[in-house]
Amino acid sequence: MLSTTAEYALRALISLAQEPDSATLGRDLAVSSGVPANYLSKILLDLKKAGFVQAVRGTGGGYRLVRPPGEVHLMEVVELIDGVAARPGCFLAGSDACSDEDPCLAHDRWAAVRDQYVAFLESTTLEDVSEHPFRHRLMKPVASRNTPE
Repeated sequence: MLSTTAEYALRALISLAQEPDSATLGRDLAVSSGVPANYLSKILLDLKKAGFVQAVRGTGGGYRLVRPPGEVHLMEVVELIDGVAARPGCFLAGSDACSDEDPCLAHDRWAAVRDQYVAFLESTTLEDVSEHPFRHRLMKPVASRNTPE
């Protein structure tokens, strides 16, 4: 349900959350989060403008979180990147909204899934998802298009 850009933004922020007391170079962040470096630089610019990360210049510089990981809810990031699509509407009516009074054919089943998805994003923080004991296995690198097969 997340766009690729929202997923990449979350991966980068989760990687930063794992090292909250130090700055991470952009190229190292691209590797640790499994996000293509050129794509990541654009995402980091948006995250910086929105106040999620700061860029530190000089020796020991790089990117770091502005707020503690436990204070950043996933929904904040997804809404920044995906806008209104972060809160999915009707399953079968496209951009038209359905309601209990005017339901689409999948309304009853979809409403439960949608509500759980939104509740997860609203209640889960970067800290919650960055402390997994097998976190090194959670984010797989994205295959480069320039890599020979």
